[in-house]
Amino acid sequence: MRKLSLLDFGFFVCETEASPKHVGGLMICKRPAKSTAAFVKNLHKEYLSHTEVKAPFNRVISFSKTSMPRWEDAEDMDLKDHIFYHKIDASGDERKALYDFVSKLHEPMLDRSRPLWELHIIDGLGDGQFAVYNKIHHSITDGVSMVDWLADSLSKSADDTVLTPVWTLNHGGYSVHRSKVAQDHLQDLWEEVSGTTSRVLGVGRLAAMLFLESVRLTKNAIAIPFVSSTKTMLTGQVTSGRQFATAAVTMERVNAIRSLTRSTLNHVALTCMDGALRRYLSEEGVELYRPIVIQMPVNLRDEGDKKAGNKLGIIQVELSPATDDPYVRLRNIGFSLRNVRNMINSVAPEAIESYTIVTGLIAQIAESLKLSNKLPPMGNTLISNIAGPKKTMYLKGAEMEEMHPISTLPPSNLLNVTLFSYAGSLYFGMVATDALPNLDRLGKYVEEAFVELEESILQPLAA
Repeated sequence: MRKLSLLDFGFFVCETEASPKHVGGLMICKRPAKSTAAFVKNLHKEYLSHTEVKAPFNRVISFSKTSMPRWEDAEDMDLKDHIFYHKIDASGDERKALYDFVSKLHEPMLDRSRPLWELHIIDGLGDGQFAVYNKIHHSITDGVSMVDWLADSLSKSADDTVLTPVWTLNHGGYSVHRSKVAQDHLQDLWEEVSGTTSRVLGVGRLAAMLFLESVRLTKNAIAIPFVSSTKTMLTGQVTSGRQFATAAVTMERVNAIRSLTRSTLNHVALTCMDGALRRYLSEEGVELYRPIVIQMPVNLRDEGDKKAGNKLGIIQVELSPATDDPYVRLRNIGFSLRNVRNMINSVAPEAIESYTIVTGLIAQIAESLKLSNKLPPMGNTLISNIAGPKKTMYLKGAEMEEMHPISTLPPSNLLNVTLFSYAGSLYFGMVATDALPNLDRLGKYVEEAFVELEESILQPLAA
C-alpha cells in the first residue's frame, strides 16, 4: 500500500475524458537483420509470457472518503488487458499513418479498475520497422523516471536478445510488505513536518519575486502566470481528439551552436521553438504584443532517484521579445533561463511543488467551469526537456532508431511539446488537440528555425 502525494493525486482530480492524464512514448525500431516478418508478432507473444508483474505495474488506485487515495495490489491481473498487437495499413505516407494511429491510442483514458498502463506493439511498417507505444498514468511516474525505466528494460548491444519487460524490474518508492505500513506512515508524517518550514519560507520568497516582477522592479525572475492577453489557437478549452507530430535535428549540429555561443541545449531548443511558434501564429493571423510565455517543468529529483511518483514543478518562463535575428533571440532566451534557474536554486523544492499545485488548481477550476476560452491561460504552451540514452539501445536485438515522447495537455493548453535527446539526435514531440490547425507545419518550422539559427551564427564566422 502506498499513499499518493498531493501532486500525484492532482492528476486524478484534473483528469476528464477530454483531457486524460497519461504520458506515452513511441519507440520506432528496426528488426534484427536475420529476423523474419513474424518477429513482431512473436515479440508480442513473448511479452505476454512475462507474467511476474512488479510494482508499480501491479497496482490499482483505491479511493477513500476519509483519507488520501492509495495504491493497492491488484487482486487479479491479465496481461492481455495491457499488452496489445496491431497491424496497420501504412501504404502511402507511412509516418503519417503511424502518427495518426498512435494519436488514436493516446486519446482515451486508462481504465481505473486496472493497473494504469498499456503497451502496444505496432506491425505493418515498411523496411523492417515496427513501433512500440508505451502508455502510463502520470500519477505513477513523471517523464524522467519513465525514460529511466524504459532504458533499464532495453539492452546496449544487438547481441543481447533477452527480453526484459519494464514491469518485471524493481522500481523504487514502493513498500510491498504490510508490516511496513506503519513505518511508511511515520516516514510520510516526518517528511511533511520537516518540509513545512522550507515550504513556507520558499513560497514566501516566490511570492515576493512574483510581486517584484509584476511591478517591473525585476526582469524575468519568473514570468507572471495568467497574464497572457493575446488570444491564440494554442490555448483554450481542452477538447477530446489528439494529433501528433515531430521534428528532429542532430546533436552534432546542436552542440556546434552551443560551443560557439556558450549556450545550453535548452537555450538552443527554445530559440527554435520560439521562432517556429511565432511564424506559425503569424501565418494563422495572430499578432503577438508580448513575448511567448511557456510553462516549463523542472526536475526536482535528486540525481539517481528513479522512484515512482512525481517530483517536478512547473513554472512560467518568458521567451524572447519579437526579433528577426535568431542570434538575438538566443541571447534573450538565455538571459531569461539563467534568471529563472537562479530563482529555482534559491528556494526549496517543496516551494516549487506548492506553487505548481496552486497555479495548476486555479487553471483546472477554470477548465472545469469551461471558462478556458474566456480567461487568460497560465502560459501559451508547455515545453519540457527530458534527457534520454546517449547510446543506441536495443529491444531483443532490434535497434531502437527513434524515440518520441507523447505527453498530456495541461488545463487551457492545446499544445504540449517535449524535447527528447537520444543517440545523437534531439527530438521535438508535439501533441495537440484536433482543434489546433496545421500541427505538421509547426514541426517543419522548428527544423527551419534551426537552420536560420545556424546561418545567423556560422555565416558571420565564415565571412
